[in-house]
Amino acid sequence: MKKNKSVLLSTPYILWMLAFTLIPLCVVGYYALTDPDTGVFTLDNLKDLGMYAGVLWQSIGYALVSALICLLLGYPVAYYIAHRKPLTQKILYMLVMLPMCMSFLLRTLAWVGLLQDTGIINTLLKSLGLGTLRLIRTPGAVVLGMVYNYLPYMILPLYSTIVKIDNRLIEAAEDLGCNGVNVFGRVILPLSIPGILSGITMVFVPAVSTFYISQKLGGTDTVLIGDVIERLFKQGNNANLGAALSLVLMLLVFVCTGIMNRLGSSDEEGGVIV
Repeated sequence: MKKNKSVLLSTPYILWMLAFTLIPLCVVGYYALTDPDTGVFTLDNLKDLGMYAGVLWQSIGYALVSALICLLLGYPVAYYIAHRKPLTQKILYMLVMLPMCMSFLLRTLAWVGLLQDTGIINTLLKSLGLGTLRLIRTPGAVVLGMVYNYLPYMILPLYSTIVKIDNRLIEAAEDLGCNGVNVFGRVILPLSIPGILSGITMVFVPAVSTFYISQKLGGTDTVLIGDVIERLFKQGNNANLGAALSLVLMLLVFVCTGIMNRLGSSDEEGGVIV
């Protein structure tokens, strides 16, 4: 009876996964492995991906830099929130999530208004007699856009992990003579590794496949793999090659997620206090 009930409750989720995940993935795989003219099976689309290897590595580099910056910024914020009073934690948690309630496009366009040559920052600098700076159409602006949009994805899993750390472990380390630095390095940081891996994954996955941020904040030399895929589908009229790129990117995301999950599970199984 319980088994039938669980199957019944899981049916909507299974149907959702089939309609919006598995079937679209199969469609992408079909276009990636077929000829655009004849529709027969071919690997030519995958062979043509070599010309975009540089763009793929550039996308991975931007995503890794963004994930690292998010970690450096997000860890202190998550640590601070986790050590406040329960009511304060809820307020700060809500403030972290609040930007996510706004449209992703609007958040990016807001930075365009701030960074453009006639934007708020340059207008202020010009009024102070300091001249103007080239803030937009640079790699730094792209990384800034990624960090701003994906920073909550780093803070939330870190907070969820840090807040669950047993204070008795910290007290035990202090009783054994550890100072604040040693307590953090030997107890808190190792125990928060699952949250770190989860946060890196949650930032890296959307960052490596983004395209709108690079279009609005980047220049002509900051083309990412998401931009190429969009152009192939919309402008290049080559859906098969675009699907092949999407398939490679999807496999890259699956591999990265699998590695992070494997590392996270190994940390949770063994002792992580060093």
